[in-house]
Amino acid sequence: MPYPFDPKFYPYPSRRNLVYAVNGLCASSHPMASQAGLEALKQGGNCVDAALAMAAALTVVDPASNGVGGDCFAIVNFQGRLYGLNSSGFAPALLNADELRQKGLDKVPLHGWAPVTVPGAPAGWAALGKRFGRLPLKQSFAPALKLAQGYALSPDNAPILNSVTRAVKESDIPEIKTWLPEFNPADRQYRAGDIYAMETLGETLKRIAETDGRDFYEGDIAEKIDAYARKTGGWLRGEDLAAYAPRWVEPVRTRYRDFEVCEIPPNGQGMTALIALNILEKLPLRGKDTVETLHLQMEAIKLAFADALHYIADPAFMPLKPEALLSKEYAAERAALVTEQAQVYAHGTPNRGDTVYFCAADGEGNSISMIQSLYMGFGSLVTVPGTGIALQNRGGCFSLTPGHANECAPRKYPYHTIIPGYLCRDGKPLGPFGIMGGYMQPQAHMQVVMNMADFGLNPQAALDAPRFCWTEGLQFDMEPGFNPDVISALRRRGHDIRVISGGQYGRGQIILHTPQGTLCGATEPRADGSVIGY
Repeated sequence: MPYPFDPKFYPYPSRRNLVYAVNGLCASSHPMASQAGLEALKQGGNCVDAALAMAAALTVVDPASNGVGGDCFAIVNFQGRLYGLNSSGFAPALLNADELRQKGLDKVPLHGWAPVTVPGAPAGWAALGKRFGRLPLKQSFAPALKLAQGYALSPDNAPILNSVTRAVKESDIPEIKTWLPEFNPADRQYRAGDIYAMETLGETLKRIAETDGRDFYEGDIAEKIDAYARKTGGWLRGEDLAAYAPRWVEPVRTRYRDFEVCEIPPNGQGMTALIALNILEKLPLRGKDTVETLHLQMEAIKLAFADALHYIADPAFMPLKPEALLSKEYAAERAALVTEQAQVYAHGTPNRGDTVYFCAADGEGNSISMIQSLYMGFGSLVTVPGTGIALQNRGGCFSLTPGHANECAPRKYPYHTIIPGYLCRDGKPLGPFGIMGGYMQPQAHMQVVMNMADFGLNPQAALDAPRFCWTEGLQFDMEPGFNPDVISALRRRGHDIRVISGGQYGRGQIILHTPQGTLCGATEPRADGSVIGY
């Protein structure tokens, strides 16, 4: 066998089996994170403790996708009731759309200080642990602190370290130059299997654990963030951090076939998946991956995004309530617009009234669906010296269009892409599911739910199935697993289709509570995913 071999070359299809367990299951996009969650369960923790262990570990082993400087959302099934947590941050008090427009911008840039919003993840971790957890954060975070001393890079993470290193070197944005000494101080070219350490991040995680997150918002870490922003022209201040608190919310839901599908309400985009499913419920499906069914799925997701991108925003600024968009009557109106040809849709007028996903379940019937993100690779690239913290660029989802519901404003929450999902059946919690991947997330939620509800696939097969991704207008990316004749027929209907592998089709996990009282888990074949239990 030649070495070094290509760790991204897999010429033959492989199959993953479902994983069953009795006492607990942990599923994430990285095996070391899943192991961290299992360790928390074995130490007497519940599913929330396991999720917090994975949350901390993922900031170390997948630092481009998520981190201390990002946000998190969760849906918790605790003793048969669902609880939603929105721990996304708002824009700094000093930032507004007028100031950015005066700089000649027509949209919020993705790098530098402009897209930085207050990170919500540390506060979210503390809130989950305080309300539902059994273990102190310092115990749940112990595996992450050990990983921060050095671990082997995965095939997915080594390349992004190299690409971001190049991008930072070539950039003329001064405030992002601190990324290099924090994340690649030796200016190395990394390969899969290389040892990578993040000791400053480990110290930051330790401090967050010891103070239940408060040091990030009111202590030494907050002071470092404030000082770096003031020094380099950023808008974020210690007052913004001190004013932040996560929000407990009631999940939004819709019934689709035998399932009740649950998502976090706005400012998250989870409703997009529910809107699409409501529309599809009104349309005549004709088997999985047929021309007719794929066409209807594509039209439904475009209709859903037409409304979502117009209406979904900080709830205080939305011109209507979520229930209006989720109305079954409104879904019928939108479904009536679908013809046999591909279309570009405008928003309707209803009656007014880079990310990681992971989940865990314990042997007591509780489970959690959780997701956290920096938005794009290493977020804004603004990195606070001496902390290992890259700040998210979630503000890049704001609009600079005057009067838009999602227009950038002080202390306003932006449209948010990360969405944990949860399934119920017959009034009882069935289990958590989620698929990461920016604007792909609601599209993948729709496709995976349909794979189980309409086509009878088990959770692993539902994740394995090829996916499509709407990008804009009439444009879709499709994985090579689809029948070429079907793709040709879709093109004749007006869809502009590009067939590519390795695109942003999402990476997901599913855990379901079985009728036998056991747990059943599935993980994504498109990533380093791992589901383990005992």
